[in-house]
This record gives sequence, C-alpha cells and structure tokens, in this order.
Amino acid sequence: MIVIRSPREIEQMKRSNVIVAEVFESLRDLISPGVTTRELDRVAEEIIRSKGASPAFKGYRGFPASICVSINEEVVHGIPSDHRRLKEGDIVSLDVGANLNGYFGDGAITLPVGEIDKTASRLVEVTERSLYIGIEKARAGNRLFDISYAIQTWVESHGFSVVRDFVGHGIGRDLHEDPQIPNFGPPHQGPRLAPGMVLALEPMVNEGTYEVKILADRWTVVTADGKRSAHFEHTIVVTDNGAEILSQL
Repeated sequence: MIVIRSPREIEQMKRSNVIVAEVFESLRDLISPGVTTRELDRVAEEIIRSKGASPAFKGYRGFPASICVSINEEVVHGIPSDHRRLKEGDIVSLDVGANLNGYFGDGAITLPVGEIDKTASRLVEVTERSLYIGIEKARAGNRLFDISYAIQTWVESHGFSVVRDFVGHGIGRDLHEDPQIPNFGPPHQGPRLAPGMVLALEPMVNEGTYEVKILADRWTVVTADGKRSAHFEHTIVVTDNGAEILSQL
C-alpha cells in the first residue's frame, strides 16, 4: 500500500531530509586521499545525533555502521572501516539516512577523490543527471514506471547500465515502504502517481554490466565485472506541480 502523507507529515520528513543534506555538505569537505571510511561514518553520526536524530541505517537489519560508503566497483552498502582509506582517483558513494521523530530521510551522492579519469567523471555526471530526469517524471497523473523508463533510457543512451537487483522505494514512517521503484522498465505502467506520495529515487549506474554480486560480509554489493558504479538519491514528494526535493538544503 502506498501511503499518502499529510502536509504535517511532509514537513516532518523535510526536517529529516535536511539533516541528510547537511551531512553531505560536511562530508564533501572531508573527501580526500588518506581519509578512512570509518572517519566519514563517525562525522556523519555526530552530525545526525547533534540534530536530535538517529542514524537510520545503524542496526537496520543488522547493518553495523551509520552510513554506507562504497568505493569504485562497490555499488551500495559498503561498510565503513578503519582500514579502508580513500585514494586519489577513486569515486566514493555515500548513502545517508536519518530518523527524526519517527520520520525518515534518505539520500546518496557519489564524489570524486582528487582527480578522476574521464570515464569515471562521465559515469558520475550521467548518474546524477539520470536522478533529475527521473524526478522530472514524478508528476501527479504519471505512472511510476515513467520514472523508471526515463532513467534507463538516459543511462543506456550514454553506454552505461542500470542495476536491476536494487531499486528505489517509498519512505515515511519506515525507511523502506511501498512502492518499489526500479530504475528500468516500460513507460505508462505501474501505480498512478498522486500528490502526497513520498519517494526515494536512487539510480545505481554501472560502467559495465548491470549484474552485481554480494561479498562475503553479506552487505557490500559490487559489480560482477569489477567495473565502477555510481549512486545518487533524493527523497521527493509528489505535488500537483511536479516533485519537491526534500533532501536538499
């Protein structure tokens, strides 16, 4: 069941999502060669808790950290570590969630570490643009898969692939709610979008094959061919006038 959120609930979710955006602003300044992924996790948790919220991911289904930090071929759910340091030329995906007063915020960005090569730069740019192309289709009266089709078409037209095994989702009182939002599929299909639906759109785009596998830690998702992946996510609310992005300052 897709929940239609009240204006009061949407305002609560906006507060949760602004915290997520504030975390990204702080982490951007930390991204540099030599920084450990655990340090990014520590700073993120400090910011989230300083706002009176709790990290949405910590303990979620047993996840051991506050944020997900995924480097290069890691698609999503990378576990921060004291032993993993960022290197010049890496791309690093940060996935952050916050729970404030029982309402969730969720977002993701992929950032360069120092200078990156042209293919990595194009991968990041195409992935970020695909998110906004999807958001443009999140209009009342459209179908859910209009979002999916728009993302897939853009990504594949640039020679990249969209991950099939992990998708976007509804969000609200729970971190993951109905509907599931694939980043691929036929247009004009799926539930009709209505004002008050709150959705977390999150294209995950691979340099090579869309196929992925999960590492022995049972969390970290990597590309099956070892090529790089990028990930962007915004939480949005559908309105009569298009979509409003909640996870931004």
